[in-house]
Formats: sequence, structure tokens, C-alpha cells
Amino acid sequence: MARIDETRPFIPVGIAVLTVSDTRTPETDRSGDTLAARIEEAGHRLAARAIARDDIPAIRAQVEAWTRDDAIDVVITTGGTGFTGRDVTPEALEPIFEKRMDGFSEVFHRISYDKIGTSTIQSRATGGVLNATYIFVLPGSPGACKDAWDGILKAQLDYRHMPCNFVEIMPRLDEHLKRSTG
Repeated sequence: MARIDETRPFIPVGIAVLTVSDTRTPETDRSGDTLAARIEEAGHRLAARAIARDDIPAIRAQVEAWTRDDAIDVVITTGGTGFTGRDVTPEALEPIFEKRMDGFSEVFHRISYDKIGTSTIQSRATGGVLNATYIFVLPGSPGACKDAWDGILKAQLDYRHMPCNFVEIMPRLDEHLKRSTG
């Protein structure tokens, strides 16, 4: 069973939060606030925060820029995962993932199902890796952000979480780029 190994040091990581919305402002961004508070309460660094329109080029440009920033280890987006015409966050990001994290979506939906039942199928939450940076694409509700952070990300972004966690493999996320071609 999963546990925290208190003999291991806590290693804070840099996390950027992108809210995807045509209507939210810094003053009305409750989902971004929820994530920012949880990130800091856990002991990590809120490395950046922004709001992008529901627009594939805008979303992709911000996330790609953050994945090239050495101070950012993780990008979490909130919003744009539904099925309406303006919900385009998965379309913006899944094509640029170097590796897709299918298990993230599956576990997120399992946690969400316990709270909202079959309505969880209306979210296309996803995750992946780009430029040795983890990317998590969450729905736009504060509840969904709480579920993803509390149920998955808090533990996986804690180096002390056993038997394994995302932090311990961070140094190896780009080893495919370092391999010899000869």
C-alpha cells in the first residue's frame, strides 16, 4: 500500500498553473486559486500562473514556453476539457505530448465517479510529458481541481511517496533525447 517514507527528504518542485477560459479573470479564477493554494500548502513552488483564452495556439504557446523554463517541473491546466465547441485544451496539448499518461485520466475518472457519478464522462482530463515536464489537463471546476490534487497529484509529486512517485524519475524524463543514435 502507498505510504510516505519520512526518512526521505521532501523535494519541492516548480509548478505552473494555466487557467483556460474566455471569461475568468485573476479575481474570479477560483479553480486556479484552489490549485495555487494546494501547491503552496504542500510545500511546492508556484512558479507561474496565467489565464489563456480557449484557443489552441494560445494554450499551446503558453504550455510550450513553460516546458522550456528550467524553474518549471510541472504544468497544470484547468478548464477546456468538456465537449462544447470552445473546449479545446486536450486538442491543444495531446498532440505535443512526447508521452501520454493514460493512467492519470483513468484514476481521475475513478475518483470523480465517487463524487459526481456518471457525469465524470463529460471530462476529457488527460496527462502527459513534454520537454521533461509533466503536464496535467484538468476540468475547470474547483471540485475537479481538488479531486485531482488531493487524490493523485499531491502524492505523486511528493518524493517521499512510496513505492514510487513522479519526482524520483524527473531526472530521467529526457533520457530519450540523450541516447546515442550510433
